Amino acid sequence: MSLDLRDRILDVPDFPTEGIVFKDVMPLLADHEYLAESIRRLADWARPRRPDLILGAEARGFIFGGALAYELGAGFIAARKPGKLPREIVEATYALEYGTDSLQIHRDAIAPGARVIVLDDVLATGGTAKAKVELVEGLGGTVVGALFVIELTFLNGRDRLEGYDVHSLIQY
Repeated sequence: MSLDLRDRILDVPDFPTEGIVFKDVMPLLADHEYLAESIRRLADWARPRRPDLILGAEARGFIFGGALAYELGAGFIAARKPGKLPREIVEATYALEYGTDSLQIHRDAIAPGARVIVLDDVLATGGTAKAKVELVEGLGGTVVGALFVIELTFLNGRDRLEGYDVHSLIQY
């Protein structure tokens, strides 16, 4: 019998602001069986796309992305909040459903032509994912997929990624 990953996702109302229902993946990460199943499913989708690199944004994207990169034998790139990286960076600013933010990566993180999967825990409005796509393509990489654990379909984030191969394990 296959695990229903939804069993380990908790709804947290009014976080980070009133009116938002946050999908908390931490209980999934804390359960070895569910975490292993999540990584297996992510890898099953990603493997045929032959990525050289997985790009994950902090913080939960680091957890899933690092594990996925290891499973695939790929490298991992950390997209960080401003001021966290010590060398020359490139930056993308994006809108969230509750504000704006920016992500940065090192300018030398992606070689031209590298095959990259952008990964995160949640696809909401698509702003974070689109920013990661812009970072990859701005450095000459090729986005071979956009991969998520959860997709909030009512926010239409997939629309921001039109033309890209998008997949999510769980849809709400």
